[in-house]
Amino acid sequence: MIHWTAAQVAEAAGAVLARPGLHDTAGPTHAVIGSAEATPGALFFGIPGSRVDGGRYAPQALAAGAWGVVVTPTQVEAAKEAAPGVVLVADDPLGALQSLAMAWRRELVDAGATVIGVTGSTGKTTTKELVAAMARTVATTHATLANFNTEIGLPLTILAAPHGTRVLVLEMGMRGRGQIAELAHIGAPQIGIVVNVGPAHLELMGSIEAIAREKGSLLDHLPPGGTAITPAGESLLAPHRRDGVRWVTFGPGGDSTVEALPTALGLGDRPAHVQLDAAAALAAVRAAGLEPVGPLEELPGAGRGVEHPGVAGSTIIDDCYNANPMSMRAALTELSRRQAPRRVAVLGDMLELGPDESTLHAELGELATAAGVGLLATVGPRSVIAASRFDGPVLHFATAPEAAQALPSQIDHGDAILVKGSRGIGLEVVVEALQNPREDV
Repeated sequence: MIHWTAAQVAEAAGAVLARPGLHDTAGPTHAVIGSAEATPGALFFGIPGSRVDGGRYAPQALAAGAWGVVVTPTQVEAAKEAAPGVVLVADDPLGALQSLAMAWRRELVDAGATVIGVTGSTGKTTTKELVAAMARTVATTHATLANFNTEIGLPLTILAAPHGTRVLVLEMGMRGRGQIAELAHIGAPQIGIVVNVGPAHLELMGSIEAIAREKGSLLDHLPPGGTAITPAGESLLAPHRRDGVRWVTFGPGGDSTVEALPTALGLGDRPAHVQLDAAAALAAVRAAGLEPVGPLEELPGAGRGVEHPGVAGSTIIDDCYNANPMSMRAALTELSRRQAPRRVAVLGDMLELGPDESTLHAELGELATAAGVGLLATVGPRSVIAASRFDGPVLHFATAPEAAQALPSQIDHGDAILVKGSRGIGLEVVVEALQNPREDV
């Protein structure tokens, strides 16, 4: 947006220009919602929250050198009295953020950018990272950072994309009904990936069919001539097929398979579920008219299957970023392939599963048994039920700090240790504790 004037930014955001800046011919470089992030060039959006109106921090943002601020009418006078900078006023700063992002996305697309949207019950962040890594080898690419996949994070991602971006990869998360449709409206992808449909967010959505409808709304928003990329044989997404949208499948029996991944990408030693996500990513990159070259940079990111050396010569598989029944199954399957004297599974609660949570947690015991797990450690009030179907020794801990304190002494030389659970369980402290050397006596 650096070539937009303050008046153009105001018009695109649906805001009123209350005070011009000192350099009205240059626009902002990116958008932020926290005053601590308001570096020079930033446009600060003072979004009202349930407890605090973010617009109260507009003066601090301007004092830090922000290009400008967007505030509600109640905060505009304080902002105008602060350090120099553009002051825009909007009744709904969040809506202004989204409107500005849509305007900037349109400019990027008019200049030749392709937008790729990614959603799914599990693996969407890994798939997003794979799409970006592949596209980046041959084109200027910008992608969602971390898990900025909400109604706030997605527009921030768009507004951080520089002019000249050729591939814009947007992850779309679901926290309520209609959210994927909202994000698809803002992002307007030409290519949409639904990685899978599974029982994540059952408590919120009520049924697997409702989850499929929500995820499938990304495909409903694809334009004529767009490309939908879905798992082969996923009948729950069939209602979203329509004329004018190309349908590409991935996985066993699909158009893009793991076996056909180019060896030059360097993904042959990645876990099976990562390779499956890579098949979806490759289909998307090719739909954008690109052919990636390799090898790719290290994947996936922290907390998503990264390995660490652990106590007593063990190996830790750090997959504690999140968990649901599908990702648990994939992670335990991958653990079963490990050649190690003993396999250890540290499994935390899976959250937001609704009335079936007891059954789904009990099934973890069966999966762990099938994976050849020699020691099962459960963390949290829900996962303890896995012990009822596990054929082996079990340790249970009420909290992650309790597990972190006790588990290092239970590890034997050469153990392969999977650590996985929902984000809210906080298993990062377990991973950290298992990496710290201990004194063996």
